[in-house]
Amino acid sequence: MSFNVCFIGLGVMGYPMAGHIANAGHSVTVYNRTAEKAARWSDTYTGKTAATPAEAAKDADFIFTCVGNDDDLRAVTIGDQGAFQSVKPGAVFIDNTTTSAIVARELSAIADEKGFAFIDAPVSGGQAGAENGNLTVMCGGDEAALAKAMPVIESFAASVKLLGPSGYGQLTKMVNQICIAGLVQALSEGIHFAKRADLDVEKVIDVISKGAAQSWQMENRYLTMMNNEFEFGFAVDWMRKDLGIAMEEAGKNGATLPITRIVDGYYEEVQKMGGNRWDTSSLIARLEKE
Repeated sequence: MSFNVCFIGLGVMGYPMAGHIANAGHSVTVYNRTAEKAARWSDTYTGKTAATPAEAAKDADFIFTCVGNDDDLRAVTIGDQGAFQSVKPGAVFIDNTTTSAIVARELSAIADEKGFAFIDAPVSGGQAGAENGNLTVMCGGDEAALAKAMPVIESFAASVKLLGPSGYGQLTKMVNQICIAGLVQALSEGIHFAKRADLDVEKVIDVISKGAAQSWQMENRYLTMMNNEFEFGFAVDWMRKDLGIAMEEAGKNGATLPITRIVDGYYEEVQKMGGNRWDTSSLIARLEKE
């Protein structure tokens, strides 16, 4: 079955995600703050462009957003010419941005008043996952609404799970980022240690990746980390934004995140080295700088 779909935000993640939806046979209308990128998308995929979020969302059965942060999300939803002005009753709004749980709950309440559903659905898997259509989607919201949206979400996802009510998708994404930060720092230190010990790093990784130390980061990033190549996905600037959200939430719920705070400080050092747009595996760069 084909649906009318709106996709707002054509960044590193949103551009290919919207493409997968179009390739699945749905009628897609896109909006992007930079109109040239929306035009380029429409030249690459079958779909239409809109001048405003409100125009893009009009008549859509499902509306997706994938923007930068809480303020960006509010701008394209409840701001001037925001999508919430035109979403039809009974539609499902799926936000794939990584935001605070606060804004997810805020927008869910507004959507409920207007007669449509809102699902916070941050994703994990990075640029490669978006391009390959095998993202993990962590959802908070109404079970029936998610079931309606599943045929569209599955066009870019390998795993979709409802974790609870509004905000729970974002809370789960915070756990994801906390875990990644610790894993990448440990892998950076391990590779750095192996080099200083004059070990053959590739042989070392081949051995330990078969045991308890194995991780996605180890399998997919150790070689690029060895070669000081950091152009493979989620940027340091965005990771710091996400860790900031997690630490702010921890301040409210009483969680203690000592390692997360330390690693966030290390990412700040990477930024000062000029690595704002390097991917998150660039933690190793601060250990190996001369």
